[in-house]
Amino acid sequence: MRGVAEEVMLKMKARIDIFRRYRPLFEQLVIKDIKLKYRRSFLGYLWSILNPLMIMGIMVLVFSNMFRFSIANYPVYLIIGQTIFNFVSESTNQAMWSITGNAALMKKTYVPKYIFTLSRVTSSFVNMLFALCAMVIVFLCCRARFTWNMLFIPVILFQVYFFTLGLGLFLASGTVFFRDIQYIYSAFLTAWMYATPIFYPVDQLPVRLQWIIKHFNPLYAYVTQFRRIVLEGMFPDPRLIFYGFVMAVIMLSVGSVTFFKTQDQFILYI
Repeated sequence: MRGVAEEVMLKMKARIDIFRRYRPLFEQLVIKDIKLKYRRSFLGYLWSILNPLMIMGIMVLVFSNMFRFSIANYPVYLIIGQTIFNFVSESTNQAMWSITGNAALMKKTYVPKYIFTLSRVTSSFVNMLFALCAMVIVFLCCRARFTWNMLFIPVILFQVYFFTLGLGLFLASGTVFFRDIQYIYSAFLTAWMYATPIFYPVDQLPVRLQWIIKHFNPLYAYVTQFRRIVLEGMFPDPRLIFYGFVMAVIMLSVGSVTFFKTQDQFILYI
């Protein structure tokens, strides 16, 4: 056991050293992805604030009038779920093509392959940080309470980041071998959106379905932690925090193991 642990530590150290060597490339890839998203856009980065506000406004008008949900401060409730889900959706879709989309570069020179996936997820995370400005505007307009518990929000965001990174690594490696994953994942994302209480209260669902969502949907844990802090001014349930971290670690572990075990074969399929 001691020998295995030492071997794992040596591998981790080697990968950290390699990442440090290629860190400038990673930073350039992140900057490039962010610039490409807003290239030739008149309003540029302002769209990262305006877009979620416009979508939230439309959804508030539709869902609050059509379904009459009894949710206090519904715009705040909605934009929290919308922002987190949009990050997961955008980053995983970007990560899915991070390897095949950089095939030409990988064929010319050696670059740690995970750098491409990591940069796509990180650039989407930066975009989400821009979108948090829209969230703050909604908080101010709806007079949400600002408490010391909000200092825990970065911890929630990093839970989501590492969970999404693991999922992105898994999808990136899978897409190299099976291009049909894009269609399967698109359908899965739609189902995942409706299975996450973004625009509806979870207690509107049948008890059995509530249990499934609470125990098998990691996004429920992340969104609920965030909402408890902002809407109730209270610290999140420790069980939700523990569940969120466990799911992030599991997904990151599965994604990393899958990616590193198959990466040597990428060059044969891209």
